[in-house]
Amino acid sequence: VQADGTDGNCVTFVLHDEDHTLGNALRYMVMKNPDVEFCGYCITHPSESKINFRIQTRGGLPAVEPFRKGLNDLMGVCQHVLNTFERSMKEYRAQR
Repeated sequence: VQADGTDGNCVTFVLHDEDHTLGNALRYMVMKNPDVEFCGYCITHPSESKINFRIQTRGGLPAVEPFRKGLNDLMGVCQHVLNTFERSMKEYRAQR
């Protein structure tokens, strides 16, 4: 959903079947981008598993770019955590 009168720099993305777990982590990753002026999310209602995720950028940057980068960066962090965990489990099992 794009805000009226904008050139794609102020967009609300609707994420279905998600909750605070993704919303807060993704907000953190997107806010690391210095071109992002505002990033926030809300859950429309406790009985709905839907997030409204809003991004507003500076300098004509399309909001979809930091959204994609945030998702990719978050996937990278999750993969790093998984690899570290699996490596630690392998080392633990080797010691036994």
